[in-house]
Amino acid sequence: MNNVLQLKGTLNKRKSGGRPGPPNMPNRKGASVDVARLDKLKSDLVVLSSFWENVTLIDGALVDVHYTTVVAKSNRISEIFCAGEKQKSNDSIVGARFIDADTSKPKHIITHYISTSIIKDSVNKLELCKNILNTEYGGEIKHDDITKIKSKDIKFKEYGISETAFLNVVVDSYYVSSFDLPKNSANATGEQLITLYKTNEDAVDVLKKIGIDTLGKGLSETTLLLYPDDIKTLQDKAPYLIAMAVENISELSLEDIVASPGSAEHDIPRIPDPENEPVVGVIDTLFDSRVYFSKWVDYVPMVSKDIIDPSDPKDLKDYSHGTAVSSIIVDGHNINPDLDDGCGRFRVKHFGVVGSQPFSSFTVIKNIQEIVNQNPNIKVWNLSLGSTKEINGNFISPEAAALDQIQCESDVIFVVAGTNKPDNRSESMLIGAPADSINSIVVNSVSKSGNHASYSRTGRVLSFFNKPDVSAIGGDGGNNDSKVRVCEPNGEAFVSGTSFAAPWIARKLAYLIEVLGLSREVAKALIVDAAADWNDTGNNQAIAPVIGHGTVPIKVSDIIKSKDDEIKFIMSGTSELYDTYAYNLPVPVTKGAHPFVAKATLCYFPECSPNQGVDYTDTELDVSIGRIAKLRVKDGIPQYGINTINKNVQTVSGNWTKESDARKLFRKWDNTKHIREKFGESLRPRKAYESGMWGVSVKRKERLDKKKPVRFGLVVTLKEVDGINRIDDFMQQARLANWVVSEVNVEAQVDIYQRLQEEVTFE
Repeated sequence: MNNVLQLKGTLNKRKSGGRPGPPNMPNRKGASVDVARLDKLKSDLVVLSSFWENVTLIDGALVDVHYTTVVAKSNRISEIFCAGEKQKSNDSIVGARFIDADTSKPKHIITHYISTSIIKDSVNKLELCKNILNTEYGGEIKHDDITKIKSKDIKFKEYGISETAFLNVVVDSYYVSSFDLPKNSANATGEQLITLYKTNEDAVDVLKKIGIDTLGKGLSETTLLLYPDDIKTLQDKAPYLIAMAVENISELSLEDIVASPGSAEHDIPRIPDPENEPVVGVIDTLFDSRVYFSKWVDYVPMVSKDIIDPSDPKDLKDYSHGTAVSSIIVDGHNINPDLDDGCGRFRVKHFGVVGSQPFSSFTVIKNIQEIVNQNPNIKVWNLSLGSTKEINGNFISPEAAALDQIQCESDVIFVVAGTNKPDNRSESMLIGAPADSINSIVVNSVSKSGNHASYSRTGRVLSFFNKPDVSAIGGDGGNNDSKVRVCEPNGEAFVSGTSFAAPWIARKLAYLIEVLGLSREVAKALIVDAAADWNDTGNNQAIAPVIGHGTVPIKVSDIIKSKDDEIKFIMSGTSELYDTYAYNLPVPVTKGAHPFVAKATLCYFPECSPNQGVDYTDTELDVSIGRIAKLRVKDGIPQYGINTINKNVQTVSGNWTKESDARKLFRKWDNTKHIREKFGESLRPRKAYESGMWGVSVKRKERLDKKKPVRFGLVVTLKEVDGINRIDDFMQQARLANWVVSEVNVEAQVDIYQRLQEEVTFE
């Protein structure tokens, strides 16, 4: 086995040198904009203008823009709703969702918050453009007409609009089918977490105006807890303000916990006292401190004594789940010898936030935010709580949004259970909150034989994001041998569920981060890469929604080592400008060719915007890796770049990729990307080009024009097609190319960790 290599060196950075060309609609048969289309859009806006002129609750207007397809940022409206340099159309977006999301042709609906004067200006622009179409183009304009517009010498000043504004309105209109009033709703039969569209008015003040008191009910700037009477008031007086609504009271998706008869007093495992082992945070049901490993757990009960008295465990159901989860993290490898991962034991700081009864999402979210803020030393958190209810396809749950925000702002990572189907549910069922968290590692369960568990629920999230991320053994089947052995209040128990798959991943992450000293970005990428192996499960949408990128190997050594015919190396960096790149990766050459196939996994933790709906992640990092090649000749000068292993040409000049294809084929906007060359039996060396070098590039795009640096972790694996171990050649050549190359040596890193934990006494 080869050790994983860590490459450190100069990653170059550059701004985007490309400039967008003039606006135009696609050059395809039937693509055109006619007067009827402009008239329809104008009529919609006239109706909306009349409505909002009579609304005094907020200063401005909320407008839904219905698109004809899933649109890229560059194809969102640019001139309609634009107020010059002081406000671009993109700046006014406050929501996005899909219609027909479960079909082959989903469509965007994007909500804008604009002034009523902008609506009137847009009506005027459409009317002026109508006049030009009628007079200059016989009522209809096509792609070629726009290309040749200069030759027509149109006197745009006489029409009262500039050429640029005219073209932008036409192209905007090509992608837009209609304008409408937002029409979301909330269920007034129970407590709801209501998110309002962000406006210039404070959400609390707006609700006060219609008689709703929100004191102490705020979860975020725009999300509040409302009761049925308040919801009815909001629905009656201002339904257009509602961006999304979810029920506050959730029922726990608890698993099958079966105590082994007569085991409470027998076969108690032996465990030494804890020393300076790493600490994993657990947020779960309550913990029973009478168990054999209690010295390893720092227990913090957070449930009100009015609900459950944590000092008097009368109902063991309130303690069974949390105690069992912590037993795996502390001593799982010892009580399950067949699942020994080689990570050793971990200490646990266990926060009991709920019992076994239905819980308040509002309270749990508040608790999690407080817990993480007060425990900055804990980097890995296990959250095996989940809702029985299915996620919504058009927005992230408040629980998941809170986790994503925490992970964006703090250097922590959550491992979240993928939730389970009830025993009486045979048909497919979507995962439950907070398993829709994009930044977290979401874990589904497989049986010990490797099949996905019978109780598995499925992704995807927001009709697009791959969730779960990975799977691990969580037990399945009727006998104890097929389940996971745990300790619960009465002693030994045998269990199954995603709650007992997630802790195995939490253990591995804690080992990678705390013991080996890797960043969370690299650690997550290693976990996903190991699960994917040389299969393409994560990009197979028939399988990925159930098991993610695949099943993570039991042994941590299979994650941090590679086979003798593989070279696996890790890189990390920070994306600040458009392109972060290196063109000097010396992949060994023999007989004029690189005898390798390659794969790569990229992970990063982007800032997310719940009020952007389905366009949830603010930042896109697109990874390219491959041979440095002459891609084209421009003005007689060869243009060199990366011949990507997955044929990704999104960012290659002169190429155009539909937004739907970019998402489907290259996972655009997904924060976990796994790319590869085709892998099969007939593997052939790849021709080495002039420099003999490979390159890696991470290109950045922004939805909201934010410039916050984003850290990333990258894992690259090269597999030798003839089975030869060439790692020494690679290390030598990489050092000659000015890379600092080090092996991730487990024994050495464990020794360093232990020395760092030693207490030094000064005399």
